[in-house]
Amino acid sequence: MDRYGCLEGEEVYLRPITQEDTDDIIRWRNSDAVRKNFIYQKPFTRQSHMHWMETMVDAGKAVQMIICLKEGDRPVGSVYIRDIDYCHHKGEYGIFIGEPDARGKGIGTKAAGLMLRYAFENLQLHRLFLRVFADNLQAMASYKKAGFEKEAYLRDDVYINGMYRDIVLMAVLNPQQTGKA
Repeated sequence: MDRYGCLEGEEVYLRPITQEDTDDIIRWRNSDAVRKNFIYQKPFTRQSHMHWMETMVDAGKAVQMIICLKEGDRPVGSVYIRDIDYCHHKGEYGIFIGEPDARGKGIGTKAAGLMLRYAFENLQLHRLFLRVFADNLQAMASYKKAGFEKEAYLRDDVYINGMYRDIVLMAVLNPQQTGKA
């Protein structure tokens, strides 16, 4: 991490989210392509984003970064760790690529690698898990490339738009702490 709180990769970097990112976050989260992959699918508002920032990010219960392409210095999405549990050294991982032209290019996998390194080295977490719709095969492939492994298949776990949906739980353990107390 550099002195500005950025995590740098070869093609992408992650920077801490700011209030100035609000319009992009709202636009991205409300796009059909992003919203359809979230368990919480209600329209995302300025008020709900500010509530998230105050109760989660500012309170230290979540770390959220903006994914930026180095070429053009352009924000294209967001990655976060929520519900950070420092007692049990774990948190829930999430990501979305908001800009349509940035999807399907491996950016999510690269951002995941940077965020995993941050979670394990800086936050000293032992485990990150995620929830993904069972039919979102592209996301699961990206998560697997980043190091996540499938741990559970939850049938009819959530009820969305009049139907039950299956969820897959995936997780990755800190390779430096595996098996340690």
